[in-house]
Amino acid sequence: MEKFFDSPAFGVVGASTVREKYGNKVLRCYLQHGRKAVPVNPREKQIEGIPCAASVDALPAEVKSLSVITPPKVTEEVVEAAIKKGIRNVWMQPGAESAKAIARCEQAGVNVIGDGSCVLVVLGFHEHAGD
Repeated sequence: MEKFFDSPAFGVVGASTVREKYGNKVLRCYLQHGRKAVPVNPREKQIEGIPCAASVDALPAEVKSLSVITPPKVTEEVVEAAIKKGIRNVWMQPGAESAKAIARCEQAGVNVIGDGSCVLVVLGFHEHAGD
């Protein structure tokens, strides 16, 4: 987890404009902790006032860690794109994990967190604190 949080910026794949969804809460969690986060969503121009990247490929080079909040089948595609992009760390939020995606990360030497740990719990997310 330490290596994951060392990144200068974080990609949030599955970011959502719907504040009740985890894809939105994870994005806001990074912001609450003063971290730079880039939402990844092909259908939105911006989320929480931050311009979206349409895909993992479109993320800025400073993004070395990726939070993934997608269905497991999509997570597998995201992991392939992350490996191509040179992302060093992938955190699969609970429900996004896929044994195939975890194995692919390990095979490619990507630091992977897919054990059910939740970034909202680890960092500490407050629903109404300054958001």
